[in-house]
Amino acid sequence: MTFGPIGFAAPWLLAALVALPILWLILRAIPPAPIRRRFPGVALLLGLTDDHTVTDRTPWWLLLLRMLAVAAVIVGLAGPILNPEPEDPTAGDGPVLFVLDGGWTGAQDWTARADMLDRLLAEAGRAGRTAAVLRLTTPEEPVFQAPDQWQARIAGLTPQPWEPSEDLIAQAAAALGDGPFDTVWLSDGLALTGRDGLLSALEARGAVRVIEGGRGAMALLPATFEGGIVTLTARRAVTTGPRDITIAAHGLDPAGVARILARLNLSFAPGEAEATGELSLPAELRGRITRFEIEGARSAGAVALSDDSLRRREVALIAGRDDREGLELLEPLHYLRQALEPSADLLDGALTDILPANPDVVVLADVATLSGAEQADLLDWVDGGGLLLRFAGPRLAASDVSRSEEAPLMPVRLRAGGRTVGGAMSWGEPKSLAPFAEDSPFYGLDIPGDVRVSAQVMAQPDPTLAERVIAQLSDGTPLVTRKRIGQGQVVLVHVTANAEWSTLPLSGLFVQMLERLAVSSATGQPEAGDLEGTTWQPRAVLDGFGRIDEAQTLPGVDGADLVAAPLGPNLRPGVYEGEDRRIARNAMSADRVLVPAAWPARIPVEGMDRPPEQPLGGWLLALALILLAADVIATLALSGRLRGGGGGIAKGTGAALVALSLMLPAGQARAQDAAQVDEDFAIAATAEMVLAHVLTGNSQLDEMAEAGMRGLSDVLFFRTSVEPANPIGVNLETDELSLFPMLYWPITPDQPMPSAEAYAKLNRYLRSGGMILFDTRDADVAGFGAASPNGRKLQELARPLDIPPLEPVPSDHVLTRTFYLLQDFPGRHVSRDVWVEAAPADAEQIEGMPFRNLNDGVTPVVIGGNDWAAAWAMDDRGNPLYPVGRGFSGERQRELAYRFGVNLVMHVLTGNYKSDQVHVPALLDRLGQ
Repeated sequence: MTFGPIGFAAPWLLAALVALPILWLILRAIPPAPIRRRFPGVALLLGLTDDHTVTDRTPWWLLLLRMLAVAAVIVGLAGPILNPEPEDPTAGDGPVLFVLDGGWTGAQDWTARADMLDRLLAEAGRAGRTAAVLRLTTPEEPVFQAPDQWQARIAGLTPQPWEPSEDLIAQAAAALGDGPFDTVWLSDGLALTGRDGLLSALEARGAVRVIEGGRGAMALLPATFEGGIVTLTARRAVTTGPRDITIAAHGLDPAGVARILARLNLSFAPGEAEATGELSLPAELRGRITRFEIEGARSAGAVALSDDSLRRREVALIAGRDDREGLELLEPLHYLRQALEPSADLLDGALTDILPANPDVVVLADVATLSGAEQADLLDWVDGGGLLLRFAGPRLAASDVSRSEEAPLMPVRLRAGGRTVGGAMSWGEPKSLAPFAEDSPFYGLDIPGDVRVSAQVMAQPDPTLAERVIAQLSDGTPLVTRKRIGQGQVVLVHVTANAEWSTLPLSGLFVQMLERLAVSSATGQPEAGDLEGTTWQPRAVLDGFGRIDEAQTLPGVDGADLVAAPLGPNLRPGVYEGEDRRIARNAMSADRVLVPAAWPARIPVEGMDRPPEQPLGGWLLALALILLAADVIATLALSGRLRGGGGGIAKGTGAALVALSLMLPAGQARAQDAAQVDEDFAIAATAEMVLAHVLTGNSQLDEMAEAGMRGLSDVLFFRTSVEPANPIGVNLETDELSLFPMLYWPITPDQPMPSAEAYAKLNRYLRSGGMILFDTRDADVAGFGAASPNGRKLQELARPLDIPPLEPVPSDHVLTRTFYLLQDFPGRHVSRDVWVEAAPADAEQIEGMPFRNLNDGVTPVVIGGNDWAAAWAMDDRGNPLYPVGRGFSGERQRELAYRFGVNLVMHVLTGNYKSDQVHVPALLDRLGQ
């Protein structure tokens, strides 16, 4: 029952308010009025005044005070709620499915969505319903279970950096199953292709209710570059009213530090969904930009990653003969200039003058012989990562370059002369190009039928020739060859750069081949056909909040899919790298328009922007206590108990103190209790050395971790001078971490993500000398990495942590000898994939020292998956709780697990103590050296 903004959980209790008038009459009748009788002796008292009077009836204001106190108790017990949730049209007793769009369009107010989902799950739990959560960006078959199980996983639900595509929505509809359930759809407020089919499927299974987000999505289109100007365009879904935004260009300064290199202000006019601005930047600064980002808009769609399209490559053109006046079309560099001028900065001059400027590409058109200094400088430049592109011609064909032996700056040996139509090695007619091989950078390009080659320089047969050919003619003779030199490469086109020997420079294929070789900059998004047959490796990807992550083990992507396929789990927005070029695939494409969702009239739609429920029962009951305390004080005053002799004063003061104690806020008492709990926790953690484990929310796993820490503590007690007390489970949100030298953190796929405050404490703990042992417990099925759900969860949990570079435990790490001499670190599983802080780059073994000084302290993290707690776990009698291996070998494995635990604790407590020179003789003696 609701009355305006106030609702009641138990409105039937309000019926007791009708008894208030009866209460008034009762209180007025008790005590009864005294009977008046005349007594003659009273006449002697006439005219005297009494300083102390007592009323013969309860005053009206005291009656009102008591009635208000009773009314406050009645209304408080009725469960009043301010801003109650509206009546749920899907209310019932069956399962309820919560559908999330789950894409970057909801990332900006994801916290509000998570809070809303938590409240809805709590409502379902109070109603005794089972629940399931379905994200359209990662559709899976709904699993209906107790709502509190899903509440524990809300922290791990994060938006994906892509939107629900039509295929993903169809997969979600197919995974719904046949059982009946109601649906609550938490929509991002944008229209989705394929939504109607899923909505119909949901309505066929029960009632549907929609809750839409309030702020509206905003996105940044990929940056375009033309005429030296970078154009940036932003789009929004909600067009009501003007809005100003700022776009920041992020990149690296010359020192390699990430900074904001430029800012651009954009303004949306009322009713306009798009705002555009231009940014003029120097080429050097433009080449440093890594991404553009709408400030304050926390989503992948608000980030536009930069690639090679914003950077004009510097290309040096050098011809082997002078230009011939009046014969521009025969000039060796004419067609190269026409192809490169729109997308590259061309450099002219002598080779020795150009190389110090470090161009991206050097093109030699029919240049046969280089001087010794030119060849040496050019060779060093190519070895450092340059691309040398050479074209053949009459001079090269007539020279002795790369004849008897392969020249350093030629990819193959050449035959003398050349091959022409009608020549000594004649063709009957000009030859066409053969289809490009799969391992060629030109694979997938369409070959025009009118491309013909009438002359070429021939490659000398050689064992390495086949692997260096990247394009050939229809008769199998090489047309383009390539050789790697250090970080760079040399490419030879066996025809001229003009149209004398072939029609290739006259075709569009010529420009496409230059782009594939990364000679020219691609100023626009390539077509799918241009990248057909190529594979692109992800280098950096975006998460749903627009943060850049390392690609790590993500697989390569086909070139055509990179351009044309919709984003999803197998194609994430990010920067992808080919053989000689980088392409950015952004969450927001140029043709994507943000259209608000329009739901059918039959679907109830609610907003998410409403004040939260506020129970008022506690406040009303507190008010009733205050009123009753005031009634006690007033009654004592009316009866004269607060004045008179000492006894009366004492009694009145005692009553007042009782009343004040009733008025003491419960929060103060709770604060005192909490302070006492914190003090007890600190004393327990610091009175003796204590091993701690992180509470995961999984009771079975937490019990196992506690048993493992107890078992390791017993081993330490009996074998070393370390005498730990009973282990403690640590809540990352509430407990102080600095009290413990080491934390054992077992990983489960569904454990909740810590809050930002907890991550701040964890980073402070790691920086101040603490160590965390991460255990994915899956070494029997996966190695360290993202190959298992536990591994992926570990990467997600560890991403906000300040963790240094890692490496597998080297054989001379101090962890192998802090107490026992070890080379393996088994637990319940056996795996060598145990990772610690990487050694510094200058950690070299000094002559006379058997071990390197790998670090000057304790590694902040140790990561593995051997399930050490299960191997260490003991019951109260010291018996192992979990089997390890079989027979004697299994017990030996358990013993090595104990020894690893001892070494780990001793390493935490002593650091690099065992690296000191004083221990070397004893260690060498133990090692038998």
